[in-house]
Amino acid sequence: MSNPQAAIAPELDHVALLMDRVESSADANAKALSSTVLSPRFYTTDFAAMDRLDISPVRAEWDAMMKEYEGDNNHDHFQRDAAFAEEVRTLMPQLSPEMRQEFLDFLISSLTSEFSGCILYNEIRKNISNPDIKALMTYMARDESRHAGFINQSLKDFDLGIDLGSLKRTKAYTYFKPKYIFYATYLSEKIGYARYITIFRQLERHPDKRFHPIFRWFERWCNDEFRHGESFALIMRAQPQLLRGVNKLWIRFFILAVYATMYVRDHSRPMLHEAMGLHSTEYDYTVFRITSEICRQVFPVEVDIDHPVFRASMDRLLALSLAHAKAKARGGIVGRLQAAGYALQATMTFGRLFLLPVKTNTLPEQIRFEPAW
Repeated sequence: MSNPQAAIAPELDHVALLMDRVESSADANAKALSSTVLSPRFYTTDFAAMDRLDISPVRAEWDAMMKEYEGDNNHDHFQRDAAFAEEVRTLMPQLSPEMRQEFLDFLISSLTSEFSGCILYNEIRKNISNPDIKALMTYMARDESRHAGFINQSLKDFDLGIDLGSLKRTKAYTYFKPKYIFYATYLSEKIGYARYITIFRQLERHPDKRFHPIFRWFERWCNDEFRHGESFALIMRAQPQLLRGVNKLWIRFFILAVYATMYVRDHSRPMLHEAMGLHSTEYDYTVFRITSEICRQVFPVEVDIDHPVFRASMDRLLALSLAHAKAKARGGIVGRLQAAGYALQATMTFGRLFLLPVKTNTLPEQIRFEPAW
C-alpha cells in the first residue's frame, strides 16, 4: 500500500526549522503569547446566556458529578516527588537540540491550552450567579490552574517559565457564543484525555521510552480532562436544541477543526512521537478514534475518520501548512502572495472535508461515560 505522506516526508524531516526556536524565557513567553491558526487561544463569551443555563433535566447525574469534584481526588497529585528532579537531571542532557525544541513546543502549547481553560472558567465564575454553573466553573478553574502550574514547573527546569499573569493580561481573546464554547471546549477536553491516555499507555508498556518524568502523571491528569468533558456533555444534553437542526453543522465544523489542528500541529513534532515509539499519524488516528467513541455520548453526528478523502485531506492540510510556513519565512511580495495562495487552498481543502458524509448517532439514555481507554 502506498504511503500518502511519502511526498511530504522530506518536509517533515526538517519541520523543526520552521518553528520559532525557544532559547530564552522571552522566547517562551512570546510563543505562548502568539496567536496563530494552530496556537491555543484565550476565549470570552456571553456571561448572561451562561447564567440562564438550566441543568434540571440532568439533575441526578449533575449532582453525582459535583460530588466527584468536591471530593477532589487529585488534590495531592500535582506534586513533584524526589524522583522527578533526578529524572530531569539525568534525562534532559540526552535530548538533541532538535528534540529539545519539539518538547519545549509541546510543553508551551500544553500550558497555554490548560491556562486558557483556567481563565475562561474563572471569568465565567466571576460574572454569573447561577449556582450550578458557578460551582462547576470554580472546580474546573481549580483543576486547570493546577495543570498549567505543573507544566510551568517543568519549563522552569529549562529556565523558561511563563509569566502567567502577563499572559492573561496581554494575549488576545476570541469571543465565542456559549454554544461554540460548549462544542469546542467539550472536544478540547475529550481529545486532551485521548491524547494523554494514549501517551501514558504507550509509556506504561515501554518505560524505557519515557524521556521526561511529567508523563508519569498523565493517567490521573487526563481523568480531570475527561470529567471536564463530562460536564459540558451534561450541559448540552440539558439544552437539546444545541444538538439539533443547523447546530449539527456547527458540531461537524468544530470536530473537523479540532482534528485538523491536532493533525498539523502533531506532525510538526515528529521526533517527539518517535522518541516515545509512536508514529505521528498512527498516534493521531488512535486519538481520533477514542475521541469519536467518547463523543457518541452527546454529538448526533460523527466524522468518518477512515474515509479515504478524510485521510488524504489531512495530509493535504499538513503539506499546505508547511508550504505556508516556508512562504511566510521567505517574506516579501512573492512570499506573501504564496502564503495567501496556500491559505486559500487550505480553506478549499477544509471545505471538501466539511462536505464529506457523516455518521449519525442515537444518543444513549445514560449520558455519562467512564474513562475506560
